[in-house]
Amino acid sequence: MESDFIDEADWRLLDLLQTDASLSNQALAGLAHVSPPTSLRRIKRLKQLGLIERQVALLSPDRLAASTGHGLTALLEITLERQGAEHLDAFEGRAVAETAVQQCYRVSPGPDFMLVVHTPDMPGYLALAQRLFTSDANVRNVKAFFSVKRAKFDPRLPLPLRENPTGKR
Repeated sequence: MESDFIDEADWRLLDLLQTDASLSNQALAGLAHVSPPTSLRRIKRLKQLGLIERQVALLSPDRLAASTGHGLTALLEITLERQGAEHLDAFEGRAVAETAVQQCYRVSPGPDFMLVVHTPDMPGYLALAQRLFTSDANVRNVKAFFSVKRAKFDPRLPLPLRENPTGKR
């Protein structure tokens, strides 16, 4: 098999890992219809190919609310005044250094960046906005959307295996 060829079993393993990366190798192998040694070997290869970048935990804001408060999640559109590579890099570097910034994307067309941020409350958001946007003369516009519900990762909903997004097997 070619080292970068992705077959049906690889797609099943990738899909299972995207749904629940905490599954044991035994469980992954069973659900993907491969042997446990094959599962380990394939997952190692998929990591070496860079198809699996990292495995992370999704925290439950509702469960953590008792100790941290519900917090505030916002999706932000950021437009810079100047879009030269050095300006984009500078803003991106500051954004990813902020612990409140959960995700940072450069996008096109439209705004220059989309951020997903989580702060303890509105004063926390305002402090973040002051650090990242107001103090930067290159930030021209910020459009904030405040989350009222996260539906994609609701643990109460079953996550069926998806079809291969490329249509290729």
